[in-house]
Amino acid sequence: MISQILFVFGASIFGTLGLIHLLFTFFSNKFDAYNSDVTYAMKSTSPVLTTETTIWLAWIGFNASHSLGAIFFATIYIPLAISHMQLIVSSSWFSVLPSIVGVSYLLLAQKYWFKIPFLGILVATICFISAFVLINI
Repeated sequence: MISQILFVFGASIFGTLGLIHLLFTFFSNKFDAYNSDVTYAMKSTSPVLTTETTIWLAWIGFNASHSLGAIFFATIYIPLAISHMQLIVSSSWFSVLPSIVGVSYLLLAQKYWFKIPFLGILVATICFISAFVLINI
């Protein structure tokens, strides 16, 4: 079933991007500022919300939770599409949710991120929308 392949492929893109993002968050300097003064300021400044953390720790936490969200999405939809495709086909919610998630991430990527995640999310979203259309025609 083509829609099944599209769901698995799209979710795999999300999972891969999420895993790479998580690895970059904890095991690289990819999210450090080019200007080391900015990184120092982030590590030594708290947000107005609370003094229990720093901007840097919040930055790392936000990046990690963002990664985990993409990974979690993939770990739900890959096995769901492989083993329980009939549930997706029979449920409007389960068939449209990946498209909603994809479009939401795509809008974020377009406004706030850069080309690689945008293109990956674009391909995944096209997969999800195509699968949804194939299921519902």
